[in-house]
Amino acid sequence: MAETIRVRTTSREEMLDITDLARELVRRSRTTEGVLHLWSMHTTCALTVNEGFDPDVATDVVAFMRRLVPQDAGFDHAEGNSDSHLKTALFGPGLTLIIDDGELVLGRWQRLFLCEWDGPRQRTVNAVVQRSP
Repeated sequence: MAETIRVRTTSREEMLDITDLARELVRRSRTTEGVLHLWSMHTTCALTVNEGFDPDVATDVVAFMRRLVPQDAGFDHAEGNSDSHLKTALFGPGLTLIIDDGELVLGRWQRLFLCEWDGPRQRTVNAVVQRSP
């Protein structure tokens, strides 16, 4: 059964830590072994796993993506957010994470991020917990 994570972003471009929301979803599922599938329901925001201990990492990623794919690069798409679509394509809309002993398996510094490229907006991530047989 699909669950939904809803968050409100506050900037045009930001990486919002959703780790605790995903962990709570796993806890509520009472799944001890399996996987958590997360899927962004948007074409201008993505999901990724990255370092969450030092907030400068997320700041650096956003700044680098801004330079790599600038908003004013002369795209044909009339809405003015082609850069957001490209950034999402580079990161991807989905993640699959391992659940072991009732917890998400993440490295010491790893956190889950919703990467907002066209905010601020209300964002939705669909989530499915799949139990191991």
